[in-house]
Amino acid sequence: MSRERAHSAWKSAQAIKTISDRVIGIGPFGVGLDGMLTWVPVAGTVYSVGGALFLLFEALRAGVGITTFLRMVFYLVVDSGSSAVPILGSAVDFLWQGHMLAATALQKDIEDRHGAPDDVVPEKRTRKKGRSKYAH
Repeated sequence: MSRERAHSAWKSAQAIKTISDRVIGIGPFGVGLDGMLTWVPVAGTVYSVGGALFLLFEALRAGVGITTFLRMVFYLVVDSGSSAVPILGSAVDFLWQGHMLAATALQKDIEDRHGAPDDVVPEKRTRKKGRSKYAH
């Protein structure tokens, strides 16, 4: 797996994290398109599933480990699947930041194998300097 391809996937995951779950941030909490669209019939599910599939595609493209991939699937199934339950499901989808959790898992896997992209500021990295086993 090329380092450039993995770093491209890292940046795509960062974009999905922000758009899906952190358009509006209040301390450790945030809401994004995924949470806002959950209250719009069909649109919320389409966005949630589309974002999930995109993240899983990026994970495969980056060559993540099976453990990371399965963890991502779990986070995204809870996120997208919760919308099938009327009202309560929408509340869970609004609060559960599945895209962010899955994207962070993807980024950590990439940082462990390839390091963070060089042009990403340290505050945006998921691993603190020196903690990555394989960083270059």
